[in-house]
Amino acid sequence: MTEQRKCLAVVRVRGISDIYHKVKETMELLHLNRNCHATFVDNRPAYVGMLKKAHHFLTWGEISKETIALLLKKRGRLVGNKKLTDEYAKEIGFKSLDELAEAIHKTKVEFSKLPKMKPVFRLHPPSKGYKGKVKRSFTTGGVTGYRGEDINNLIEKMA
Repeated sequence: MTEQRKCLAVVRVRGISDIYHKVKETMELLHLNRNCHATFVDNRPAYVGMLKKAHHFLTWGEISKETIALLLKKRGRLVGNKKLTDEYAKEIGFKSLDELAEAIHKTKVEFSKLPKMKPVFRLHPPSKGYKGKVKRSFTTGGVTGYRGEDINNLIEKMA
C-alpha cells in the first residue's frame, strides 16, 4: 500500500424516494439520510465501494483543507445543535478548528469518530442551482458521481 489516504467530501444530491434497499443501507452507514447532507470519508477501498454503490445519489471528490475549515466553522454542529468552537477543538486535543481541519485533511483523525460531534453537515441547496441534471453523472454534464477537486466549488456554493 504505497498510496496515501486522502480525505473525500461526500454530498447527497438526490432525495429519498425510489431507493433500492441496499443503497438506502449504504446511505445510512454514511450518515447521509437527507438531500444536501455532507460528510467526510477517506479513500479506503471499503468507502470507495460504498460510494460507487450509491453513485446515482451522491457526488464526491478530494476536498481542500480550506474548505474543511469553512465547513467546520459555518456548518459544524455538536450534539444538541451547538456550534463548533475553538474550545471544543482544545477539549479534544487541538489548538483550534484550523488545526482540527488539517488533521481531518491529512486523515489523522476520522471525522465520524470525533466525540460529541454530529457526523454530517446540513447544507443549503447550491446558490444558483446545480450545473447540470441531477440524474446524470458529472462526467456527462450532470451532478452525481466523482468530481475530483470541483467538489470544493460545490461545497462553497452550499455552505
